[in-house]
Amino acid sequence: MGIRDQIRPGIKEDLQAMKDLGVKNLIVLSGDNQGTVDLVAKELGLTNAIGNLLPEDKAAYLKELQAKGEVVAFVGDGVNDSPSLAMADIGVAMGGGTDVAIETSDLVLMNSDMSRLQYAIGLAKTTVNNMRQNIIIAIGVVLVLLSAVFFSEWMNMSIGMLVHEASILVVIVNGMRLLRYNLKGSKDFNAKESIVATEN
Repeated sequence: MGIRDQIRPGIKEDLQAMKDLGVKNLIVLSGDNQGTVDLVAKELGLTNAIGNLLPEDKAAYLKELQAKGEVVAFVGDGVNDSPSLAMADIGVAMGGGTDVAIETSDLVLMNSDMSRLQYAIGLAKTTVNNMRQNIIIAIGVVLVLLSAVFFSEWMNMSIGMLVHEASILVVIVNGMRLLRYNLKGSKDFNAKESIVATEN
């Protein structure tokens, strides 16, 4: 016989959406007994679940993941999560958590809504992808203009300025696509990442 917290409605779907975004490992680190933690992990389809941990054990586990070259996001809400939140590549605190956890983290999920985490991951990756596109556009236009200056007779200052300004407009319009971001178009990323959640 045992007692455990109820799993919040919608969490399973939120975790699956993070997997779809390229998150490789979903791990729970908890101070609860291993049996309870295993049950929760099985129900949610987590990669790994470790129970009976002290705060320093959680931090040591994060170090091991980072030593393997993984990018680690740690989600926590308690005072004992602060060392791990500070050590993780991205510390994520729940909005209803302690002040220490919120101060230590890089990102705070207001209203403790886990669906916001998948949104943040997708938006961050889409932003990086958009930046790469804009860099390629900008460098490509400069290389074309330089080639035209040296190898063609039709290029002059007016045409060069016109093409350059047009490329700036293209970069701006491409960047503005982020304002209409949604999760549907963000499933084409391959990331070597782990998200580690904690439960006090």
